[in-house]
Amino acid sequence: MTKQRYTEITIVGEDDTGLIANFTNLLFERNINIEDLDQAVQDGLFRMTMHVDATEMVCRETTLREDLQELGEELGVSVQIRFPDEDDSRNIGVLVTKESHCLEALIEAVESGALEGTIACVVGNHADLEPIAEQADIPFYDIGDENGTPDETELLERLDAYNVELIVLARYMRILSPEVVFRYERRIINIHPSMLPSFAGAEPYRQAIDAGVRVAGVTAHYATTDLDQGPIITQRVFDVPDDATPETLRRRGQPLEAEALLEAVHLHLSDSIYVHNGTTHLREDVDEAAVQLGTPTQLEAAIPDGPTDDTDVPLGAQSE
Repeated sequence: MTKQRYTEITIVGEDDTGLIANFTNLLFERNINIEDLDQAVQDGLFRMTMHVDATEMVCRETTLREDLQELGEELGVSVQIRFPDEDDSRNIGVLVTKESHCLEALIEAVESGALEGTIACVVGNHADLEPIAEQADIPFYDIGDENGTPDETELLERLDAYNVELIVLARYMRILSPEVVFRYERRIINIHPSMLPSFAGAEPYRQAIDAGVRVAGVTAHYATTDLDQGPIITQRVFDVPDDATPETLRRRGQPLEAEALLEAVHLHLSDSIYVHNGTTHLREDVDEAAVQLGTPTQLEAAIPDGPTDDTDVPLGAQSE
């Protein structure tokens, strides 16, 4: 039996009375059935994601898109709609700062066919990694000012223009605003250099050394508005030498950061996982052995010679 594929509609904007009713009424009038609706409000920001069955709708896809966007403009909210046939694009938007190892591993995995999907664009808050994207013929956009502060309005415009289905934070050293996180809820994967929930926040490798741990690790997880608290997807662990420094752990951890991130992206794109009650689970009909992602041939050599963010990151800024 073919799995039912639904149209996804996401609405984000300032909270106001009647938002849900206006959109659900529009869908009802066009004979569109709502199969799932999830909505939340945080700090005055409203987000609603609906999965709808539009197979019997009494209008064309282009008309529905125009009607939803017109209603969104009238109500002062933004609207995204993704039809089932658009899911096949699996477009990935990669966000970066200056560390190159995760971006390089993602590009290699896509080019080799080890990872599904297409890297549609790379967006950075600095221009340092633009040559890597250009070499792979991937559009690069620098949205940061002289201090690396990103323009998130431009970020959202770029992601929308490339029909990005998944955002990958490849050592993106800025905290995303609630509006971005709400808009792409459970479609943002971050890599954090610690075994979460331990050592969240800034300088996790230094935190690990200060705590005297014997093992350290890395975690790929879904980003949420709570810093480094999103559902965990994959983790890797490594030994901590007696004389370890943060630089020692950084160099040991970087290849594992890339590896854990690649596996998490693969699990998401293959629809092998789901989130329930704040934790990630493998679907019952998925063979665990079948979803393992082979490590790219050059992953062990992924530690970059290029610049890192060691002296660039504002205090407290992290990759969410």
